Amino acid sequence: MSIIIKPVISEKANYLTDLRGSYSFLVDTKANKIQIKKAVEAAYGVKVADVNTMIYAPKVSAKYTKKGLQVGKTNKLKKAVIKLAEGEVIDIFAVN
Repeated sequence: MSIIIKPVISEKANYLTDLRGSYSFLVDTKANKIQIKKAVEAAYGVKVADVNTMIYAPKVSAKYTKKGLQVGKTNKLKKAVIKLAEGEVIDIFAVN
């Protein structure tokens, strides 16, 4: 089971990286903060100071068609914001 799914690349994530040295990752929904911390330290070779997580609920959409009401939903997501120790940097765009 892979804990880290992918890094989040957005304007807000890049702003937090520049301002606070925090990095955002999409992670497995069943992973806890300790597992996320160990996975980031193992994958990138850095020292993690703090981990904040947030769970996004699935989005449900419905539309009326010829066949009736069609309902769909997205998957539940969990995002982790990792704050690194002073002086640590992760190069997200580097090829692993």
